[in-house]
Amino acid sequence: MGLFDKIRNGLKKTRESVGGHISRVVRSFSSDREAMLEELEEILIMADLGVSTAMSITEKLRENIKEKKLREHEEILSEIKSIILDILKNGEEKDASGKARAILITGVNGVGKTTSIGKLSAKFISEGKKVILAAGDTFRAAAGEQLDIWAKRSGADIIRHSEGADPAAVVFDAANAARARGADVLLCDTAGRLHNNSNLMNELAKIRRVLERELPDFEMEAYLVLDATTGQNALIQAKKFNEVSNLTGVILTKLDGTAKGGIVISIAEELGLPIKYIGVGEQIDDLMEFDAVSFVDALFE
Repeated sequence: MGLFDKIRNGLKKTRESVGGHISRVVRSFSSDREAMLEELEEILIMADLGVSTAMSITEKLRENIKEKKLREHEEILSEIKSIILDILKNGEEKDASGKARAILITGVNGVGKTTSIGKLSAKFISEGKKVILAAGDTFRAAAGEQLDIWAKRSGADIIRHSEGADPAAVVFDAANAARARGADVLLCDTAGRLHNNSNLMNELAKIRRVLERELPDFEMEAYLVLDATTGQNALIQAKKFNEVSNLTGVILTKLDGTAKGGIVISIAEELGLPIKYIGVGEQIDDLMEFDAVSFVDALFE
């Protein structure tokens, strides 16, 4: 199955709730553009883009219809796609530095964080990179064992301590191992942070400081893993994590199981964070690099 087909299949429910509804609304109106815009805004809000993002899109569309003198249904649909694509362009940022990377993976329990690390590990190794995993989630029972299974499956090295150990100590040892072994990528798992727990969030900031101190020549990144099925709650989590983690990107999992995929647009619009990867299935290669053009095409296809 090709890249576009995977995205298309994964976005089936979202396409029905967003793209399909938008297309029907645009094609059902003739001259009453304001009524059309009001209904579009309501559809976008219901599709979990949120009030702010929905209003931003419809206001931009209103301006462009007037400025470009758009009248035909297909012209208006094309303009909507263009506006959404502009919002999502942040998600096409690629790593072009060539530097080794230390990537801190954060997120609350249950979002697919450890699984995403395993799939990322497999992806990087398939590209010829040397990968080390840091089992920094020392609080959840069997989290280390789960990551160890992914390490064996993908061929990555793993640094583990005993259950209940200091996560910062695990990351410290992993950072030193990454430097000594010439790793290209260090992926650091962390405990499922409750985004309203200040002590746990402070610990996350501590881990980040350890990485920056021990690996000054590495490019530092922090990815937040979010469950697409939670809709606007995912945006709330992202805002809280961004306050302490200096997030550089988002991994959105379970996109194939929800009609709330519009949250992708909301995150890009309200936080300006690039969507790095999207999960569209359970297989090891179903965590895919985000491509804005393919996403929008599949959304309205």
